[in-house]
Amino acid sequence: MYGMVDKEYVRKKHFVDGWSIRRLSTQLKIARQTVRKLLVDADIPAYTRQQERPCPVMDPYREVIKEWLDEDKTAPVKERHTAARIYERLTDEYGFTGGESTVRHYIRKLRGTQSECYLKLEANPGEQMQVDFGHAEVDLNGERTKVCLFCMRLKYSLVPFVIAFPTERLEAFLEGHVRGFAYFGGIPREGLYDNATTQVVKVLAGPEREEHAWFSGLRAHYLFDSHFCQPAHGNEKGTVESLVKYVRSRALVPVPSFASWDELNAYLLRWCDRIRVKYAEAWEIEQAALRSLPAAVFSSARPVPVKVNSYALATVDRIQYSVPCQYTGQMIMAKAYVDRIDFIASSEVVATHARCYQRGEVRMEIGHYLTALERKPHAVTNASVVRQLPPIFGKLRAHLTQAHTRGYKDFLLVLLLLREHSLSELTMALESMDIAEITASSVQKRLNPAICHANEVNRIVTTPAHVAQYDQLLQEVG
Repeated sequence: MYGMVDKEYVRKKHFVDGWSIRRLSTQLKIARQTVRKLLVDADIPAYTRQQERPCPVMDPYREVIKEWLDEDKTAPVKERHTAARIYERLTDEYGFTGGESTVRHYIRKLRGTQSECYLKLEANPGEQMQVDFGHAEVDLNGERTKVCLFCMRLKYSLVPFVIAFPTERLEAFLEGHVRGFAYFGGIPREGLYDNATTQVVKVLAGPEREEHAWFSGLRAHYLFDSHFCQPAHGNEKGTVESLVKYVRSRALVPVPSFASWDELNAYLLRWCDRIRVKYAEAWEIEQAALRSLPAAVFSSARPVPVKVNSYALATVDRIQYSVPCQYTGQMIMAKAYVDRIDFIASSEVVATHARCYQRGEVRMEIGHYLTALERKPHAVTNASVVRQLPPIFGKLRAHLTQAHTRGYKDFLLVLLLLREHSLSELTMALESMDIAEITASSVQKRLNPAICHANEVNRIVTTPAHVAQYDQLLQEVG
């Protein structure tokens, strides 16, 4: 390849001295095509590598990386590998000994992407937190489940708090703050948010917002200010935006498995603890600058007025829950928490259900219908709430109703024991007995053997025969 000096000589001879391309080719003993290239391009000669330079550390893993990136093409965007996650997997699963920058350089070449430039923003210790929701998929109790990740991050120390919920509704948004403040042990002076309906009812001119009443209540309780990004400018809270991607790519790729929500959130909390240790020095400074928590904990329930229908069911978020049948036709208040629903009448909690998120579901408790079943005993044979009981109740119902025509009343007497005992206690007692020997009294003895024994003793002492014997004994002694 010719250098810059050769190119300068050829161009001067042609353009200044008037040498022809043929003469230059003959005198310099180079091809005419080469002469033409030198005359067309006056730039400094650049070397173009024909083959990729070998890299002994990286070469054995190139195909593995390509395979992962090919799989990512069919995966949801939020579940794809980042360069950092690929580096971690290579290190953990393949014993990769190279540096992270080597992996990043190779992936950048494969993707052909260029990094975007951002402005670096700062905050004082205890000044700002940023809050957002993200999404991820996990295997929860054997099923692939989409979870909502509530993410809160302190701007100064970058310490995160992440918790998974089944929903992004208002109650989850509020509960995320309550648990986040408890995790940090204090409250920053302000929060930065997007314009989601959980916190903003209406976007007004400029920075003004009409805030959700319950979000305002949260701020009044914990005494922090709120600021909002411009619409469609989520990058203004880039600290938490990066956290959403970071926790998804670092903690939830590949898709992990958990037996329950509690196990998932315990895992996320341990992950947050490790990150907090990473920023220990800044965290110590920021923690000292946070405001103290109030003595009382904020109630994160969403209030919903509901009317109880003729089946003693009240609807919350398209899911029906039972309440005691005496409230049929009345308006009562439901408090929707993330994990449960409380139904309140006359300032008292009259029913509590575990929260359900499957639309169209009907959740009934047998205890809410015992009074109605007492008035309509024959309904025990076909009532939905009875048919949903554990299998042993179905077997007992079939046995008693086949034994005689009034067997349904005997079955009802067994069900009425639920006024004194829990469903699990009654179920265990029935399963431990011979079904042919089950009666309300025999089950009562199994559940309360000490009480039943005392009653039998009392009956023996107070029988007329024993009283007569006692009187006769007194006469003999006298």
